[in-house]
Amino acid sequence: MALRRSARLSAVLPLQPSIQPAKPNRSPSQRSNSNGVTKSRKPSAKETQKRKKTLNPNSLPQPLLSPHQTATTPTSDTPQAPAPNSTTYWDSPSPPPPPPPPLPQDNIGNRPQTPPPPLDRPVEPHRTNATLLTPHGSSLVAYPPDALDWDIIIPPSKTGLPRPTATTGTLLEQATAHLIATDARLEPIIRQHPCKLFSPQGLAEKIDPFRSLVSTIIGQQVSGAAAKSIKDRFVGLLYGINNRNRNRNRNRNPNDGITINNGGSGSGSGSETTIIPPPPPADYFPTPEEIVKCDIPLLRTAGLSQRKAEYIQGLSEKFANGELSARMLLSASDDELLEKLTAVRGLGRWSVEMFACFTLKRTDVFSTGDLGVQRGCAAFIGKDVSKLKAKGGGKFKYMSESDMLELAAKFAPYRSLFMWYMWRVEEVDVTVMSN
Repeated sequence: MALRRSARLSAVLPLQPSIQPAKPNRSPSQRSNSNGVTKSRKPSAKETQKRKKTLNPNSLPQPLLSPHQTATTPTSDTPQAPAPNSTTYWDSPSPPPPPPPPLPQDNIGNRPQTPPPPLDRPVEPHRTNATLLTPHGSSLVAYPPDALDWDIIIPPSKTGLPRPTATTGTLLEQATAHLIATDARLEPIIRQHPCKLFSPQGLAEKIDPFRSLVSTIIGQQVSGAAAKSIKDRFVGLLYGINNRNRNRNRNRNPNDGITINNGGSGSGSGSETTIIPPPPPADYFPTPEEIVKCDIPLLRTAGLSQRKAEYIQGLSEKFANGELSARMLLSASDDELLEKLTAVRGLGRWSVEMFACFTLKRTDVFSTGDLGVQRGCAAFIGKDVSKLKAKGGGKFKYMSESDMLELAAKFAPYRSLFMWYMWRVEEVDVTVMSN
């Protein structure tokens, strides 16, 4: 059977790709003229009605989402349907984006108050570097903040004070650098135990030297708890007496503010009258003039021994008559300070050295009579302190005084810090001395 001609041609000739362009899909409202240009015609009313029906958002299918599902972000290929009952983009312009949430207001009143940095003022190793309070409340410093320029205006020979060598902000760094440069073996313990005593914060602390010296006398040869109890009773006693005197001077009842406990309702011989004075304010401490007015038997009712009552009254007399003062404690040299204070009954050399270091914050104090310093120095040079014995049967010493002075001399003018680190070598608790 003969094949048709069309079948024979398709078996011989390969299929050719079509190179004719595809005819564009035109809507019924578009026509082409003879030149091939498409013209638009106005759609009829029927076509317009059909288009509106197609674009009605209510007639579009809604996405099938459960109440717990979230719609995904549409891509450029995915048509996005408007939400039901919403204004479409062809009816009104799109609304502006919502404003960003307001930044949380900083409640300044509830923030922790950061203390301001301590005032940077000049200091000198052989003068008092602490801020001292007078018994009447004013504060004094050896060098005011502008003292670095004193040598330009007033020479040191006229001020009576040596030229400052550091400031409260640089003293500790300068001192520890000197200790490490002198003996590198100190570096590990210096890094491990920062000395807050001579830090900017420590030097900014305000100290009442009279109060500190009275507390030193009260705390001699008693425990810390006993010293605190006696001191509280001493302060309460003086406050009660002075409160009564103030009431008299104001023409008021001397017992105003004082609780009187009769001890019982009966009038028999067993009933006693107890006067309970009001508690003193936390910052109250009697002035030298107030203590001088009290006799020794009255001071002893606070728990003081006869000797301590005499010592405190003698110290108060020297402050009251001006022989001792905060100004003198600021400007005196180390030797003058030692001479003046050891002349006071009840203050020995060791007590004055601890007062000069921990209260006045002088940086070149070194106590050879302190057993903790002796042990630390002996351990620092490599001795086994557990095997050392007393020499000559006298006061127990781990090193001779001359050896200690020779060891400490190279650390001047910062021997106070060297002494502090010798306590740290033997883990001596120095908080009692600071208090």
